Amino acid sequence: MKKLIFTLVLASTVTSSYSQEYYEKHLTFPKGATIEQKLDMASRLVPTKQQLDWQKMELTCFLHFGVNTFTGREWGDGKEDPDIFNPTQLDCEQWVKSLKDAGFKMAIITAKHHDGFCLWPTKTTEHSVASSSWKNGRGDVVGELRKACEKYGLKFGVYLSPWDRNAKCYGEGDAYNKFFIAQLTELLTNYGEVHEVWFDGANGEGPNGKKQVYDWTSILNTIHKLQPKAVTA
Repeated sequence: MKKLIFTLVLASTVTSSYSQEYYEKHLTFPKGATIEQKLDMASRLVPTKQQLDWQKMELTCFLHFGVNTFTGREWGDGKEDPDIFNPTQLDCEQWVKSLKDAGFKMAIITAKHHDGFCLWPTKTTEHSVASSSWKNGRGDVVGELRKACEKYGLKFGVYLSPWDRNAKCYGEGDAYNKFFIAQLTELLTNYGEVHEVWFDGANGEGPNGKKQVYDWTSILNTIHKLQPKAVTA
């Protein structure tokens, strides 16, 4: 029996020579690995703790709110007058309490959609709540939602559109990347823990020929540095 156990252990060691017990989030196949070895390694690819915790939440609410709420448009063009943003009865606590009662575990806010209007008083552009009549320019939707999430125990996430139809530097490569990362840095440093950062792939080049090449490496490094526990979509 001892010889049989030793043989099984030895065989297991040989077949696992390219592998380990599991691979978290990412793996690189070694040069010369066979199909069988690749399948074996891939079968032990597991999520990070943050990704597993995200999966267990099951219900996340995406709050799409901004100037489009007042224009009725799906996508704004970036030329909207900030003054149209003037919610008279905004109550983030009501939002979050309703989500809590419905079983949601996290709320994600459109901090900036494609129109470029920012729901927080950013230093990067005048196209924000600071230029609106709402609360005499002293409002902060992102901040109010963050406080409500903390009060009711919901996790908090932000959506920041890479495409910006208002920013003059959009399409200028490094100039816009610095602009975008500056906005991302504000969101990830001024509102406590951020549990998820959400992007999408909308990128309207349009007749003006603007095409922005995003520096995703620097963008993701910024998230990892400022909010290392956040998941990214």
